[in-house]
Amino acid sequence: MKKLQATEENAPLTLRELEVIRLIEKEFSNKQIAGHLGISERTVETHRKNILRKTRTNNVIGLIKYVYEHKLV
Repeated sequence: MKKLQATEENAPLTLRELEVIRLIEKEFSNKQIAGHLGISERTVETHRKNILRKTRTNNVIGLIKYVYEHKLV
């Protein structure tokens, strides 16, 4: 899998964050993502927050646009 350098903090997206992004792109809810990955919903929320920060996006639409522009899915 790819690791992408974030522009703001120079922190790469982790493999787990990339997994979460792929499930967000498939329209999974936080609860569904948590169940699929075997983690808590709170952990999913933390991943989403970190993903938005690293990609400098503000919402899911911006994130998905970013994902397609950078060919993450």
